[in-house]
Amino acid sequence: MRLETIPNQPLVEADRFCLRPLRRSDAGLLQMYASDKRVAEATSSIPHPYPPGAAEAFIARANSDNPKEVVWVMDGKAQGLGEVLGVISLRCMDRDQAEVSYWVAPAFWNAGIASEAVKTLLAGNPMKCKTIFAQVFQDNPASARVLTNAGFEYIGDAEVHSVARDANVPTWTYSKKL
Repeated sequence: MRLETIPNQPLVEADRFCLRPLRRSDAGLLQMYASDKRVAEATSSIPHPYPPGAAEAFIARANSDNPKEVVWVMDGKAQGLGEVLGVISLRCMDRDQAEVSYWVAPAFWNAGIASEAVKTLLAGNPMKCKTIFAQVFQDNPASARVLTNAGFEYIGDAEVHSVARDANVPTWTYSKKL
């Protein structure tokens, strides 16, 4: 028997779900949701089509001894929602800064899940950050509203490469002092 190692990262409780570390058992739902072209094209890093084994590799990287980002699943199972509603992460930077990224499964869009996840993560501040940055594609105003409703301030335009779109995409950049 082989037991799964779960990283030593805090569980963060929201009203309708919890933010918990990734588990190997999340791979099927992550694979299904990340395979959705709408999800992939709303992120810079998810490829489309999503290759077999990519979810397992993502979970392994997140659970490694020295991950580049700390990843939580939005888990609503205890409240009668899905076990995987989406993913939120903090990528550590220098000077007590981090970048937040998130996506929500399409079945849960327009339900305030992303807003609740971002606000909950900021309130808990599990990485003890002084500043959090975020960027969203300019053709995704709903995600921009998530950030402004959480108190982020717009700091400028940029662009980032989207793997799914195979193109550089204009972004809005935000920051929030904690």
